[in-house]
Amino acid sequence: MSTSDADRPTAPTAPVDPLAGLRRAGDPPWDVYLTGTVFLDIIFTGLDSAPVRGTESWARGMGSSPGGVANMATALARLGLRTSLAAAFGDDMYGDYCRDALEHGEGIDLSLSRTIPGWHSPVTVSMAYEGERTMVSHGHEAPPATVPPGAPAGRSPAEAPGGAPVPLTPPPARAAVAALVPGRQEEWIAHAARQGCLIFADVGWDDSGRWDPADLAGLEHCEAFLPNAAEAMRYTRTDCPRAAAHALADKVPLAVVTLGAEGAYAVDGRTGETAEVPAIAVRALDPTGAGDVFMAGFLTGTLARWPLADRLAFAGLTAALSVQEFGGSLSAPGWAEVAAWWQHMRSYAGTPGDSAAAQDPTALRRYDFLDRLVPTAPRPWPLRRAVPTIGFRRG
Repeated sequence: MSTSDADRPTAPTAPVDPLAGLRRAGDPPWDVYLTGTVFLDIIFTGLDSAPVRGTESWARGMGSSPGGVANMATALARLGLRTSLAAAFGDDMYGDYCRDALEHGEGIDLSLSRTIPGWHSPVTVSMAYEGERTMVSHGHEAPPATVPPGAPAGRSPAEAPGGAPVPLTPPPARAAVAALVPGRQEEWIAHAARQGCLIFADVGWDDSGRWDPADLAGLEHCEAFLPNAAEAMRYTRTDCPRAAAHALADKVPLAVVTLGAEGAYAVDGRTGETAEVPAIAVRALDPTGAGDVFMAGFLTGTLARWPLADRLAFAGLTAALSVQEFGGSLSAPGWAEVAAWWQHMRSYAGTPGDSAAAQDPTALRRYDFLDRLVPTAPRPWPLRRAVPTIGFRRG
């Protein structure tokens, strides 16, 4: 599966640079920095129901792609942000595939990543059915990173969960994505914030059931926090996701609570501004990575200094586009998909069964801001990115 440099694909260039009007000499080299575990995802779709013990199920579709933190990194890169990822890669074929797909396929900087001899890549098998998915994962902790003699100062042998070396002082970037983990302090978050980096944080499900607000201490360094409704209500001890967002806005400048099929609600703690945008009606195939794509869309709009409601609408749109395809990074939309969707909505002629028929025409006007952003060349709808296998041999 290895290819020569001459055979490698050129990293794609996004048709839109959302920060074009803001870029200046002396800016940080990266728009976004993130770190975490990269999985090789194998996704089965077209299952009528959950697998039944003792039987064999046949899926009507499948795909393979880098997963885990790669979902977020890919979504950011496809939206035109210069993205740097620190992660560990195995030296097996899965690791080679993931590294090649991210670095050469998506144009993501991996200079802070490492390849570990003899370590096999973590793998997740995902089965999508009835609008949900079930996942089975396998992997081992990567060996600790070591700091070689003569390495530049400011590096730390600290590890991310997937074994990626985490710089004590991360590379200069406009923004960074952080996952808050109950009971664990991430020192790099505070260092990055002191450099002027805007931290966008989410949080995972608390398996301990404590939901201790003290576990969100890292929010003091963050620009934005984007939990789902269940997480937000548990941490704030509220019974309404909107009330939870207001409570979180006392701890972080931007509190964004995702409401599933209802959309999302945001509060700007600095100004008191609120925004709520309903979800786009779509036929969901696989929700894997939708939260990562939502984060990428909101982060993009924030760095581009869009109004709060536009950021929220764009994040919801990109997440909605992603669930119509299978896989996490496979389904992350770029500007081509956004443009195709918007052009299709604007030209809808009332064909029965068309996806545009499910949309509220009044609600669609919420997306008029896309007129000044999307490429104008006509594009087919829907677009497809997914591929069925890890790689085809070249002739």
